[in-house]
Amino acid sequence: MWLLVGLGNPGRAYESTRHNLGWDALGEIGRAFGLSSGVSRFRGRFGEGRIGPHRVQWLMPETFMNLSGHSVAEAMRFYKVDPSRVVVYHDDLDLPVGKVRMKSSGGHGGHNGLRSIQQQLGTADFLRVRLGIGRPVGPIPVEDHVLTRFSPEERRVVEAMLSQLPPTTPLLLEGDLAGAMNKLANPSGVRRNPLPEGEKSPVSPPRVAPLPS
Repeated sequence: MWLLVGLGNPGRAYESTRHNLGWDALGEIGRAFGLSSGVSRFRGRFGEGRIGPHRVQWLMPETFMNLSGHSVAEAMRFYKVDPSRVVVYHDDLDLPVGKVRMKSSGGHGGHNGLRSIQQQLGTADFLRVRLGIGRPVGPIPVEDHVLTRFSPEERRVVEAMLSQLPPTTPLLLEGDLAGAMNKLANPSGVRRNPLPEGEKSPVSPPRVAPLPS
C-alpha cells in the first residue's frame, strides 16, 4: 500500500496558487489512473484506487500548509503505511518553473509542509516530488510569492510539467526512483489520458473548510 500526498492550502483564495502545486499534481495523477473521488477524512480530502498492481491512497491535507503533518500522520497510522511508502508532491522555490526533481529523503528546505510532516513522522525518509515554482523577482517576499498565481506563459509550462507526472508514478511505486527520473528526462512518447469533454478529474481540490485540530 502507498500513500500519495499533495500539499496545498484549502479555500478559493488559494486555488491555482504556486503553493498549491502539490494538489494540482495529485489531480493530474488521479485523472490519469481513475482514482476515486475524495471524501473528508484524516483532516483532508482522501481517496483510494489502484495504479497497476499497487493499492494506493491519496490525500490532500486541509489543515493549511504548516500543519500538513497532522493529516498525513493520521492516515499513515490508520493504514499502517511505512514512511518509505509515502510520496509527497510539493512546490519548490529552488527549482525554476516547470522543473521536477525527485528524492528519497532529505531536509525540508524551509518548506512548512515538509517541516510539519517530518516533525509528525519523526523521520525524513519519505519520497518527495519537487515541483518548481521559481523564486520571486525583485523585492517580493517569499511568503507572498508562493501565494501568487502563475502567469499565462508560466501556466503553459506548468501544465506540460504536470503531464509528465503520471508516467513516472508506476515507476516510483516499483521502487525505481532512477527510472522515474529518467522518464522525466526522456519523456518522448508520453501521452496523457484525457477525460471525455466536459468530465472533471476524479481527484479534485477540496473546497471545504479545514477540520478542527
